[in-house]
Amino acid sequence: MASDDGLAALSADGASAAAHALSLPAEAYGNDLISSVDPKFLKLTKLDDNIYSSFRETFKELDVKQLKEDDLKSEQAKERWRLFCNQFEGLVEDFNYGTLLRLDCEKDYSEENTIFATRVQFFAIEIARNREGYNDTVHRFKNPKS
Repeated sequence: MASDDGLAALSADGASAAAHALSLPAEAYGNDLISSVDPKFLKLTKLDDNIYSSFRETFKELDVKQLKEDDLKSEQAKERWRLFCNQFEGLVEDFNYGTLLRLDCEKDYSEENTIFATRVQFFAIEIARNREGYNDTVHRFKNPKS
């Protein structure tokens, strides 16, 4: 189903609730943002389209569903990521600040399932997971009637 069909299928109350949920700041959701809002409608930054297209141009083959540490930390990966991330300096606030990223998108945050990444790496991977349907599993698990 196309994302436009999903919104069109909502009742007036449903559309209003979705609009309200999407207008809230991410902090309002804590760690439950992906499970609270259908990921295909979630916008993480004003630059989601640019981040996603540049990410997929640079990392065509990267499996965002199940990352491996080497995908971010090998010497070769570090160089590719450095070039990717630096293009967002001055565009994405705190683009190179550290944050935690899930390795396996079907699992919650845990010591075994987290890696330290930059903020723009987090955005790129989570935007890809949302657009490519990989975060749907978490949303459906937390919202079985969705």
